[in-house]
Amino acid sequence: MYKLVLVRHGESTWNKKGLFTGWVNVPLTKQGEKEAEAAGRILKKKNFSFDLAFTSTLKRASKTLNIILDNLNSKKIPIEISWRLNERHYGDLIGLNKKALAMKLGEDQVHIWRRSYDVRPPRIKTNNKYFNSQSPYYQKLLKMIGRKDFPLTESLQDVVKRVEPYFKKEIAPAIKAGKKIVISASGNSLRALIKYLDKVSKKEISSLDLPTGVPLVYELDKNLRPIKHYYLGDPKKIAAAIQVVKNQGKK
Repeated sequence: MYKLVLVRHGESTWNKKGLFTGWVNVPLTKQGEKEAEAAGRILKKKNFSFDLAFTSTLKRASKTLNIILDNLNSKKIPIEISWRLNERHYGDLIGLNKKALAMKLGEDQVHIWRRSYDVRPPRIKTNNKYFNSQSPYYQKLLKMIGRKDFPLTESLQDVVKRVEPYFKKEIAPAIKAGKKIVISASGNSLRALIKYLDKVSKKEISSLDLPTGVPLVYELDKNLRPIKHYYLGDPKKIAAAIQVVKNQGKK
């Protein structure tokens, strides 16, 4: 049996404000840092250790990972960084307030944009202030991805198409080689991975919300099929954290 640990990054500054974030490289809040520290502490309490870590190019995910590894005294393990684990690109919704959009367009429309499987938000416009094509971070991503394949918006289906092959090529072989692995990423990249691992239907995936900064443990058989999965922590606090995520985008 193998174990794989997934952690959605701690609360970011834009999570706190209720904004569509996507690929904007925002930091953690103090609360987000505390969530990451709590994740590290409970992983240590449960005797988890890691040989290899994976994260995205977004600093909120990498910061969460570094805090966790620091709490585990594992800062020297190799860390693989890939844009394929980035949050979903929310197109022209980036920077907009979810609650304000729900008031204007209705909760159903915001829910479709946030949680549907194959609906893309409007493509980001070049005059959107968060397009920022001259920023060093944007240029770094452009070099990684290539201009032709650089997304201007994404559905969850698009995220699955980049996460699934990355898992099969880079992460799965490491698990089968006996590496103990933690992945720190964003809500939608982890939802994409969970959809693949658990064979979640397109309809069911729309109701899946992940709390920030809570370790999710997958126990996998020799073929990397899930045996079971579970969160580490106080069930009541975890349920409350999931409800906070669900309530974003409501009036």
